[in-house]
Amino acid sequence: MLYQRAETPALLNGHEAARRFFSSSFSGKNQSREHLLVAHVDSAARCIHVEHYQGDFTSVGLPVRQIVSDAAKFGSAGVVLAHNHPSGDCQPSDSDYRATRRLARAGETIDLAVLDHLVFAGSNCSSMRRMGLL
Repeated sequence: MLYQRAETPALLNGHEAARRFFSSSFSGKNQSREHLLVAHVDSAARCIHVEHYQGDFTSVGLPVRQIVSDAAKFGSAGVVLAHNHPSGDCQPSDSDYRATRRLARAGETIDLAVLDHLVFAGSNCSSMRRMGLL
């Protein structure tokens, strides 16, 4: 797990803004493994903190307890998730959907909103919010 403070508060107030924010993290480098980025945002959807989790060749865990704990620590109003699929298919898997729903349910206990979960595959990207899955 890598912690880093967002230097300039990016505004993550929609699918396109989130796609632009995360796209460079998933463009070409080390795409043989799955990676998960979690952007914590304030009530105005400004990024206040980003966490990185590295998975293996076929999956990356979504650490619900850690994300909720960090959200309480940072005073996050919401999170935007993004991860990659090295397989080349940007459609969320059933396990992606289930893990995201688990996080959304856990987040409700502290008024933490899951604003979106993006899945990148090469230059393609899907948004669970736009697909009606959130």
